[in-house]
Amino acid sequence: MTPLDKLITYFERFPGTGLRQAKRFAFHVLTLRPDQVQELAGLITSIQNSVVECTTCHRFFSDSGIRQTECSICRNSNRDHSKLLIVSRDSDIEAIERSGVFDGVYFVLGGTISLLSNSSQHPEKVRTSALKALVTDKINSKTLKEIILAFSINPDGENTSRYVESQLSELITQNNLEVSYLGRGLSTGSELEYADPETIKNALAHRTHHEQT
Repeated sequence: MTPLDKLITYFERFPGTGLRQAKRFAFHVLTLRPDQVQELAGLITSIQNSVVECTTCHRFFSDSGIRQTECSICRNSNRDHSKLLIVSRDSDIEAIERSGVFDGVYFVLGGTISLLSNSSQHPEKVRTSALKALVTDKINSKTLKEIILAFSINPDGENTSRYVESQLSELITQNNLEVSYLGRGLSTGSELEYADPETIKNALAHRTHHEQT
């Protein structure tokens, strides 16, 4: 396999990228000046040293050399820590923050659970244990009141919502926590990260609440 073929293969592994788009990326790299290629390579090499994962919500953030373990949202005492919004990936948080209507805190689950997956097997990429630990800590500190499940409106997103709620069901019931879902301001099949601010604003404002039995 040639270096070009390898580069195309790497690009094809990126989320939402098919073979045609991967080829476009690779051939675009060939059009860059040598100094631009060096800069790109340097950024890729250094990113793991300059971007860290928040120990609380698990989103990635730039530590700017300060060596913080928590991101700016988790550290912000002005945020409403009684509301925990769970998303599948970092880019979803960026979309919600752009809407400017949510003042709570987040948790990045790390992916979604395919409707076709074996639900009896624990999905390794999903941070179920870390989520349970965070919810338990917030319950013990008496700060948590509402859990918002904010996954994309598609079969995998809805399946993930059911899975997360089932994993937290005991904690939810025992502590009388409110569980809600994004309202149908999001059209069926849409990805949260690509939604415009107004759509997200409506989805949050009209979120539906789970009826506990």
